[in-house]
Amino acid sequence: MTDLSLRTLGATELVTPPLILGGNVFGWTIDRAESFRILDAFVDMGGTMIDTADVYSAWVDGHRGGESETIIGEWLRQSGKRDRVVLATKVGMLPGDSGEKLAPARIAAAAEASLARLGTDRIDLYYAHQDDKAVPQAEYLAAFGRLIDAGKIRVLGASNFRAMRLKSAIDIAIAEGLPRFHVLQPEYNLVSRHKYEGELQNLCVEHNIGVAPYYGLAAGFLTGKYRSKQDLSQSVRGAGMATLLEGKGAAVLAAMDAVATETGATLAQLALAWLAAQEGVVAPIASATSVAQLEELVGSWRMQLSDDQLARLTNAGV
Repeated sequence: MTDLSLRTLGATELVTPPLILGGNVFGWTIDRAESFRILDAFVDMGGTMIDTADVYSAWVDGHRGGESETIIGEWLRQSGKRDRVVLATKVGMLPGDSGEKLAPARIAAAAEASLARLGTDRIDLYYAHQDDKAVPQAEYLAAFGRLIDAGKIRVLGASNFRAMRLKSAIDIAIAEGLPRFHVLQPEYNLVSRHKYEGELQNLCVEHNIGVAPYYGLAAGFLTGKYRSKQDLSQSVRGAGMATLLEGKGAAVLAAMDAVATETGATLAQLALAWLAAQEGVVAPIASATSVAQLEELVGSWRMQLSDDQLARLTNAGV
């Protein structure tokens, strides 16, 4: 891979190919050894950005959160590849904490905990994992600003923010000289588009906010794994796929099948390539549970879909 394939995240110095490696599976569905293999392979393939959160994987019995960060930190120490990667993590969704999720003291403590688990002196991209209406936006922006001033974080991002709240945060940052959000991480994929397209997308384009969507494969639906009611029993996620099949999901899969036949690409590659071609989007986030799966996903950043193919995927099921 050459530098020509790298993209810049908004008005920052952070760069990534059109795929960011999701770290939610580390210490959850794959163990330390397999996580290390995937991380090494990702960097060797030309990947630069790794996305995690302090809450990964607190939803698992016996886990408290921080498991993913801990594994990434151990890999960084063993591999010596800290300066070859861009680290993104998040604050504001860890369960069990009392009080506001984005209270200044909470942000400061969470950042120190993440830095310790990651074994690094700086977080390249630090997200507010979700909005917190209980805390004035100027207060949590100022708290992030103190971390930037201390050199502990480089760039500020927002995840799961609605357009109105993202705009008010930008307006406050400009008016009060506070750090602003430069990156947005929304849910966005071929079958779930309403959370990004429209007002939020326009706002990101207007303010040069780099977009890094999650759920790019719709929890596996866009790989073609779930095509009938019988398929829904294949995994614990299957129950949530019924509404997609009953909605526009079948039409989207049919359009993807046609483009896959034309290009020789897998459905997962098409789903990610479509995302990477959308206005405002810099790179989708996707996780892999094996090196073979990672190789498939990385193949998406070499794809060039035609305007006709993009339009057919966009209009499927509309």
